[in-house]
Amino acid sequence: MGKIYSKKALASKNLKPKKEVVSFLLNYSKALTVVKVDDKNFEIIAN
Repeated sequence: MGKIYSKKALASKNLKPKKEVVSFLLNYSKALTVVKVDDKNFEIIAN
């Protein structure tokens, strides 16, 4: 059992996202607006 938990993670450390993914996330974050009314938050996507 100890051997299972002592193994290193198999994930690669040099992960690089595609340009399309970065562009999508940036555009999404620019379009997102959060409006707070009293104790509630409303998320609005302006697309």
